Amino acid sequence: MPVNLHFGADDLLRIRFAVSPLCETHEAVRTLHRADRHGYHTPWLRRMHEKLACLDLTPLWLFMPPSGYTPDFLGRPPDAPMAGFDEELARLRATDPALARAEMAKSLACTPGAAESPRGRAALADPAGAVRELARVTERAWRTLIAPDWPRLRALLEAEIAYRSRQLAGGGLRRLFDDLHPRLSWSGDMLTVRTRTDFAQMQDLDGRGVLLLPSVFVWPDVVSGFDPPWQPTVIYPARGIGGLWTEPETGPALARLLGANRAAVLAALDPPSTTTALAHRLGLAPSSVSAHLSVLRDAGLLAARRHGHQVLYERTPLGITLAAGG
Repeated sequence: MPVNLHFGADDLLRIRFAVSPLCETHEAVRTLHRADRHGYHTPWLRRMHEKLACLDLTPLWLFMPPSGYTPDFLGRPPDAPMAGFDEELARLRATDPALARAEMAKSLACTPGAAESPRGRAALADPAGAVRELARVTERAWRTLIAPDWPRLRALLEAEIAYRSRQLAGGGLRRLFDDLHPRLSWSGDMLTVRTRTDFAQMQDLDGRGVLLLPSVFVWPDVVSGFDPPWQPTVIYPARGIGGLWTEPETGPALARLLGANRAAVLAALDPPSTTTALAHRLGLAPSSVSAHLSVLRDAGLLAARRHGHQVLYERTPLGITLAAGG
């Protein structure tokens, strides 16, 4: 059913992007139970199989109905463009118990019998305790499921935001929303988001604008909602997830030309990445990767652009051609 977001003049000035490690953690948890999301993440799921035996995610899954409402406070929209996980977790822990109880009751009502179950009754009777438990489980899920791969995930998400920012600058909102996801459509002053929920919604943004939050794990869905006091948010699949878990391959000719490690760096720049993300992905020292990037850039094979406090490297047309030929 659609979520219709009505924009006023002030809302057009308050469209922003962000990366949320907290959101990615909860979407990863949700992906474990959603077979339709598994296609792009099979290598990751295989790696997680044994680790999941020691990770009890039941408290979180209780509030993640397949097509219903998940409490907004669990994945509250971040205030900063690049929030850290510890910062977001602290905000989750600080959730007002009365607000938490209201949102948990709304979520439990989506699953017959959930509110009357022992866990459901306990959460509603002690919402402050439930928030603490959900924060503890979220932290364990982050450290197990996301943190080891976060440099790689963050690089992809930052590259996605850089790409969308260029779209917005070059073609405005229509170009941005026409290409963002098939379930998004822009008409006049209305953004329509077709979600998996069982009910239609109309939100007047009232000057709050919209937060656009790319996600590695949300595909094939797009998620929206977030009633006041939260900023309206659209969580959508980032580009490039098809190659997220594949290791870069370098042909023998490219390795002979550039050297094995330098060829691997060139091949790994799909999507654009930071020095730290490349070092993590390739198992090389950051200083070595930095040196290789400098040589490749001087040779005209790479370009660098600043995104916030970080520098993203991407292949030039010559670099793309050389990598493809290798």
